[in-house]
Amino acid sequence: MEAYFDNSATTPVYPEVRDLVVKLMEQDYGNPSSLHQKGVDAARYVSDARDKIARLLKVQAKEIVFTSGGTESNNMALIGDALANRRAGNKIITTAVEHASVGSPLTFLEDMGFDVVRIPTGNDGVVDVDRLVDEVDDDTIIVSVMYVNNEIGAVMPVEDIARRIKEKNPSVLFHVDAIQAFGKYVIYPKRMGIDMMSISSHKFHGPKGVGALFIKDRVKVKPVIYGGGQQGGMRSGTENVPGIAGMALAAEMTYRDLDANVAHMRELKEHLIDELTQIDDVYSNSGDAPHIASITFKGVRSEVMLHALEEKGIYVSSGSACSSNKHSTSSTLKAIGLPPEKFESTLRFSFSPENTMEQIDYAVECCKELLPILRRYVRKK
Repeated sequence: MEAYFDNSATTPVYPEVRDLVVKLMEQDYGNPSSLHQKGVDAARYVSDARDKIARLLKVQAKEIVFTSGGTESNNMALIGDALANRRAGNKIITTAVEHASVGSPLTFLEDMGFDVVRIPTGNDGVVDVDRLVDEVDDDTIIVSVMYVNNEIGAVMPVEDIARRIKEKNPSVLFHVDAIQAFGKYVIYPKRMGIDMMSISSHKFHGPKGVGALFIKDRVKVKPVIYGGGQQGGMRSGTENVPGIAGMALAAEMTYRDLDANVAHMRELKEHLIDELTQIDDVYSNSGDAPHIASITFKGVRSEVMLHALEEKGIYVSSGSACSSNKHSTSSTLKAIGLPPEKFESTLRFSFSPENTMEQIDYAVECCKELLPILRRYVRKK
């Protein structure tokens, strides 16, 4: 049996999305900036996709900018907004558990002279909202908070954060990295007080290499990519028409059965945690998101357990896919207070609606079989 439990890294595309992408590559392959009919047809796909994403978010189509993925969306939001609003202030507030695609741009902005404040979280991975709000002052231009943590599934109270920071300073812009949340929660950014929000197609069964950034009307963002002036000058470069159309179709399909899909993923997650934590020295660090389980297998390094499971046809992650090959310590697991012997032995299981209870039971049995063998090996060494 094969069980793919690394859906927070990437998801398999829906067959319907695959077919649409192939069609656009083979038949409707025009450049959307061209004036002939093939260009017009391609531009219509982009326009229709923008309308579909906007409808799902209940925003205006002009407030959607297509990007190459979540990393570019986060970079555009943070760097573009900071540069556009520097005269208004110099302070940016974020959390200690953000994804590298937020953390690294903020380090870049720090090097440029911006004051970046990183607010700690509790042991549950949820930011200390009171402390975050206390940091907001007249010099604050951006607050950036992830909706769902990509490693442990902690869910941030983004609506409450938006309300409280804007009560204190109405001019503060609120950016939300919703890359792990879109497709798992109903998100209406304007109603929730969100000014900019990032999503990534391949996290909800769309193609890789495409994403979107919601930018609320009248929010000033300086482009970070210059060229032919596509997308109103906000993001130059020929649009990835197959990717954009495929992402919009994947988003529609994901939200069509959202409640049932979320309930199914939560049931899988809870069953996995219930069964695994009955094993000696196995612990859960999981947050409330329906699709992410963080499990510590004490006494076995995560890479060893990962590859042992891989030999059984079970695919999991030892952390964020964007950094898991760099042998660096997880900032999230450190931030929630896990000691080194635990965060070096932690795996992430992440689910999609395609996973089954049979796969969960198979993974549990494999863990029960492998752990005593691997622990004995470690003790002998």
